[in-house]
Amino acid sequence: MLSVIIVAAIAIAVFLGYKTKINTGLFCIVFAYIIGAFVMGLKPKALIAFWPTNTMFVILAVSLFYNVAAVNGTLEKISRTLLYACRKFPGLLPYALFFVAVILSVMGAAYFTVLAFLAPITMLICEEANMDKLTGAVAINCGALAGGNFPTAALGVVFRGLMDTAYEGTPDLTPIDSFSACLTMFGLAVVSSLIVITVMRFGFKANRNIGKGVRFELPEEYTDKQKKTLGLILGMMLVVLLFPVLKLILPSNELIGTIAGKIDVGLVAIVFAVIALLMDLAPQKDIIAKVPWNTILMIAGAGMLIAVAVEAGTIDLLSAWIGSNVPTFLIPIAFSFVGAIMSFFSSTTGVVCPALFPLIPGLAASSGLAPAALFACTVLGAQSSAISPFSSGGSLILGSQSDEEERNKLFNRLLFVAVPINVGICAVYNLIVSMIL
Repeated sequence: MLSVIIVAAIAIAVFLGYKTKINTGLFCIVFAYIIGAFVMGLKPKALIAFWPTNTMFVILAVSLFYNVAAVNGTLEKISRTLLYACRKFPGLLPYALFFVAVILSVMGAAYFTVLAFLAPITMLICEEANMDKLTGAVAINCGALAGGNFPTAALGVVFRGLMDTAYEGTPDLTPIDSFSACLTMFGLAVVSSLIVITVMRFGFKANRNIGKGVRFELPEEYTDKQKKTLGLILGMMLVVLLFPVLKLILPSNELIGTIAGKIDVGLVAIVFAVIALLMDLAPQKDIIAKVPWNTILMIAGAGMLIAVAVEAGTIDLLSAWIGSNVPTFLIPIAFSFVGAIMSFFSSTTGVVCPALFPLIPGLAASSGLAPAALFACTVLGAQSSAISPFSSGGSLILGSQSDEEERNKLFNRLLFVAVPINVGICAVYNLIVSMIL
């Protein structure tokens, strides 16, 4: 009965967040307090301890550093430079837009930041290049999400934290290497996205004359501050990636393993953020103002409620139910579809993954499926419906379309064309992935 109450609380929190536009995390905290303290008898201090401090710190630290590039225009300059470099093969514009979004995301730009920069540019390019706007929208959305899955990128650091947290409720199971899992997820997302974009690029009649008449403007040179910011971004990526990658290549080297264990993306990001501030690359006030507090609160609040569910045994119960009622080969598709349905209205990082990730360690152990495959299937499934006009990605794209008639047309196509194509292709892809990994 208690597990039913907790599952209902999660569903109600998501519904109330969507209906009232109040942060879902706040509702999760309220339900965690009511159920944890007054139903389960937990002490308030124990409930407060469920606050996911590590995940919150990493998001805060990484966003502080990369906000420097967002504030001083470095990210926008990177996007325009990369697009200009594609001027000689306009027929491949959807792929160019995709890789521009991937690169920006890998370099640390948040999902919303990438779409906010690229959506207006993409809509303009689509008009000038006779390219289907839906194809362009899907290309940048897929790129922003796929690139964000990189282990050191905005989404990747969240997923790594949630993977590590998922194993805290199962101390008898050996945790997976979240860095390697995210790196695998990144590669799988890139391939999946390219399949979707190819289907839309060559399947829509509106793309037959793509590239004719497009005009690319040479962007201005990087300012001194932007050059220094770009150097810091590359430097941080080198510091964060070098030793973990060397550890994968040379797993028996103790020195490399020790150093890799000391490298924390959140702490490194703080160091580089302080360096950027000392170099006066952007105003501190603007950098702090752009921290995604709404996302942090959503993820942390959902994490508290999920921790209550773990304490109540709900996660083990759901894992056992899925393991005994869903055929093993259909489990990846089940996670893919559930993730897609949940993400249709809510946040992947704030709601979907905190709710589903804790199920995976126990389910993988009982079914024999690879945990990394189930984590990937969950994320890719959830991201497959992120183009929905009711979700954050779709709404940002719609907001960049100024003409009301075109916006209404794009709304219907996002809902009834892009979402089914993405979700369907992703489900089949996830099934294949789960058989290979």
